Amino acid sequence: MLFLENPVLQHELVVNLRMKRSFLLLFAYVSFLGLLVFAAWPAEERLDLARSDKAKALVNLFFLGQYFLMSLMAPSFAAGAITGEKERKSYEMLLASPVRPGAIVLGKLAASLCPLAELMICSLPIVMLCLPLGGVSPLEVFAAYFAMILSVSLFGMLSLWCSSLFVRSFAATVVSYLMILPLAMVGVLVWHALENLGEARLLVVFTVVPIATISIGAILWADTCRRLMRPPDLGSEGKQVIDLETEAEHAVGLYIKRDEFPDRLFAPPKRTSLLPENANPIYDKEIRSEIFSQGTLMLRLVIQISMLIALAVMAVCLYIKQDLAPWYIAYVLLFNMLVGPVFSAGSITIERERQTLDMLLTTLITPWQMLWGKLLSGLRVSSVLTSFLMWPVLLACVMPGEYWSNLPTMGGYFLVVTVACLTTALTALCCSTWFHKSATSLSASYVVIVALFLGPVAAGQFVGYFMPDSPAASLVQWTEISSPFSAVFNLPLVVSDAPQSTLVNVSIFWGHLAFSLIYNLSLLVIMMWLFQVRWRVSD
Repeated sequence: MLFLENPVLQHELVVNLRMKRSFLLLFAYVSFLGLLVFAAWPAEERLDLARSDKAKALVNLFFLGQYFLMSLMAPSFAAGAITGEKERKSYEMLLASPVRPGAIVLGKLAASLCPLAELMICSLPIVMLCLPLGGVSPLEVFAAYFAMILSVSLFGMLSLWCSSLFVRSFAATVVSYLMILPLAMVGVLVWHALENLGEARLLVVFTVVPIATISIGAILWADTCRRLMRPPDLGSEGKQVIDLETEAEHAVGLYIKRDEFPDRLFAPPKRTSLLPENANPIYDKEIRSEIFSQGTLMLRLVIQISMLIALAVMAVCLYIKQDLAPWYIAYVLLFNMLVGPVFSAGSITIERERQTLDMLLTTLITPWQMLWGKLLSGLRVSSVLTSFLMWPVLLACVMPGEYWSNLPTMGGYFLVVTVACLTTALTALCCSTWFHKSATSLSASYVVIVALFLGPVAAGQFVGYFMPDSPAASLVQWTEISSPFSAVFNLPLVVSDAPQSTLVNVSIFWGHLAFSLIYNLSLLVIMMWLFQVRWRVSD
């Protein structure tokens, strides 16, 4: 009953296979990888197999792109496996069934990994086309797929474990990403570090990787089964109201005190008095009650995980090798990409899901007040959390050192991060206004933000390596104005004992500011139009 006759697995597979998004995702995934290989295919009519540097780079690029796509998609399939039952109010019925917790967890995990396995299988013909180019043996291809399957399985189990901790899917998704992305980066670095060791890398892949991934996955699987066996929220449909005093007694590590500084900046206490005159009731309700109605577990995990990773990055990039300061800002931007949409992507869709949208529209609150209340509440939390990672940069500017002569550049870093906070919040709120479900809104927000922030950077690196003389190179370069990462790395940073980059283009920084202004104003106009038109016919 654990696998062959698992009713949970059979139900999930039937539901997933009947959805149109499975076929659309498969088509988009294979098309993207196919176009990637086609664009990077060597232009020489004859290849020297003894010096197949470009062919080897093509195969490595193929696996690297596939690995990151798998890592990004794993939480989208697994992070909502258990929280989805709570949101659909079927959580208690599932626990009351005769299916054992181990079978439930295994069924959810297998159902989440099946679409990813389907994508990997469909990519095999593409990688087979690259093998005749030379540079990579079939055993190395098998090792790469073996390591990727184990890693993605661990990421799926990690997302499923996060899904058992939270009540809402978007909370489980963002914590999953915060834990998976560093692990994925470590996996890529280890793979490249062992690239020139030949058989030693294969030995690591077939011994160390299975032991590490299976051991960690077994621990997470056992803990998830334990939580299903003794659920803390049984009898409340998984939507219990958290008592902050009880949460403080059981909290591990950081605990948020909502009535003290600086915690009240992003988690103000609940109001015990009447609203003042001309106050925005939407903003007050969202920031004091709605965002933290299910407790502060997600917020505490986000702060602790991000700060733990930031300590190592900060020490190296800001104080040891000061010429790497843009890389720390890139880490802050990546953190905001993950956290920023979480507090805004469900602002409007939750009203639809609760069927309170019509009642809200019949009040005297104007659409403008609704818009600004929802936007400012989510923006306040995400920007304060992001600013926690920026205080080391401010401290580095105050301390005597190399940064005193680069104060305009450091000010540019702060400006780019501020604009990025606004962009992620507005994008998520616009998606929340457009779509009907919070999960769909959050996924769409991540797709748009990744396309704007990381897409031009990846395209620029790809074109610069494989097609440096192509006419598209200059066009791709100017598309980088949509990326804050490009804006940060194109600010001049003069540090002693470090070579000054000759590829710095300050116009990309100014172009990014202009693009962000136009983009955010356009989103505001679209949302106001949707508030006035589409909401009036809401069901």
